Amino acid sequence: MKKYFSQLRPLERRLVVGVAVVLIIVLNWEFIWPHFSDLSNYRARRDSAADKLKKYQAQVAELPALQAKVKSYESEGEFVAPEDQAIEFMRTIQAQAAGCGFGVQSFSRSTMHTNQFFMEQVQSINVQAEEKNLVDFLYKLGSGSSMIRVRDLSLQPDVPRQRLTAVVGLVASYQKSSPAATAKIATAKAK
Repeated sequence: MKKYFSQLRPLERRLVVGVAVVLIIVLNWEFIWPHFSDLSNYRARRDSAADKLKKYQAQVAELPALQAKVKSYESEGEFVAPEDQAIEFMRTIQAQAAGCGFGVQSFSRSTMHTNQFFMEQVQSINVQAEEKNLVDFLYKLGSGSSMIRVRDLSLQPDVPRQRLTAVVGLVASYQKSSPAATAKIATAKAK
């Protein structure tokens, strides 16, 4: 190659060197310059992965504490067998109403909805009571250990305007039976 290059005239040498420089610049432009940011991209991805790993490890470290909380929450509420939930719900409503000094005029048919953790009983009741008694009833439903809450409430005065007529939509959430609770019930029934 040196021999061939030395036989060229100075203008031809300049042309060959110029073409070589242009070829090197084009090849650099096409294949090398696009990869200049690869190292910084790699470092950013590595740092992002390290941060994500730290977050995951922190969450995994909290797992025993969270499992202890779940167990305490599972044992906190009273377990009601699924076949007794509707009866227990109506019994609780009637007991609270009687304790507040009025009776429930009518019950609608209860329905059940489930999600991952709870079974919900939905019940609509019609009551006629004085304002103080109705407020006490609603307060006691929410303050007890039962998981009953008011979903809908419609109030109207009765004809002589002495009492309130209310249509109350109530929802009770019952814990789905866990394997430990099911084992406890089976052991209790066996004895």
